[in-house]
Amino acid sequence: MGYNFKSADRETPYLMPPSLSEWLPEDHLAWFIVAAVKKLNLSAFRGRYRADGLGASAYDPELMVGLMLYSYCAGERSSRKIEAACAVDVAYRVLMGNLIPDYSTICRFRSEHEDDLKGLFKAVLSMCGKAGLVKAGTVALDGTKMKALAAKSANRSYDHLQGEIDRMFEEAKRKDAEEDELYGKDRRGDEMPEHLNTREKQAKWIEAEMERIKQEAAAEAAEKAEKIARREAEEAATGQKKRGRKPSKPDPEPEAEAKVNLTDPDSRLMRREKDMCRATTRRRR
Repeated sequence: MGYNFKSADRETPYLMPPSLSEWLPEDHLAWFIVAAVKKLNLSAFRGRYRADGLGASAYDPELMVGLMLYSYCAGERSSRKIEAACAVDVAYRVLMGNLIPDYSTICRFRSEHEDDLKGLFKAVLSMCGKAGLVKAGTVALDGTKMKALAAKSANRSYDHLQGEIDRMFEEAKRKDAEEDELYGKDRRGDEMPEHLNTREKQAKWIEAEMERIKQEAAAEAAEKAEKIARREAEEAATGQKKRGRKPSKPDPEPEAEAKVNLTDPDSRLMRREKDMCRATTRRRR
């Protein structure tokens, strides 16, 4: 009998198009953000764009505001990581309807609309607090506790909330600046190397690398077999066993822990001196 495994079918297309509404449970924070943004007045955002339909198309401010709100509430401030999430994270794909704005667009939207965004953040985060989402840990505000709108300390809570929002935006600007410096303005930072940037290239590279590993293992086995034969010949000639541990029998198969570096196949892991010292110490005990 064969194995009874569940396997993944990544090639067969859906007979009917999938519905985004089925991708997330109804109680997910993303749906709350979508519903909240639909009720917000976004005229200040739309007023920055042409109303005659001419020119290059832009992302609907409703989508971008929802993206910024959800990302920051989920604790993600990096524009590059937000872009990546739009491609791989189901909640982000639902929010954006499978659209993927690049990180420079996300960063520019935040910069151009920062004051208006902060005002909306206060309104939506207040709703999150009143709905119990902050207390439940759904919204990442570093432990901030929100008061109900009718509480005596409402003004103080709003001041504290404004401070949290300012801190969010400062952190976002700092992260983007650091990543611009680290990766360059034209790179996201998590791109695959050019020789691995398609599935076809990956398959060919992996096949070639597995063959290289096998050849190395065979070469090492041949070298070890030659050493053993030379040792046995010397012992036969002298009639005495040579001192030291006898080499183990060669194995032409690669070791299970054989590793390869994706970006530099010629590099190898090296044992650190202190690790060798530990091994020596353990043997002496």
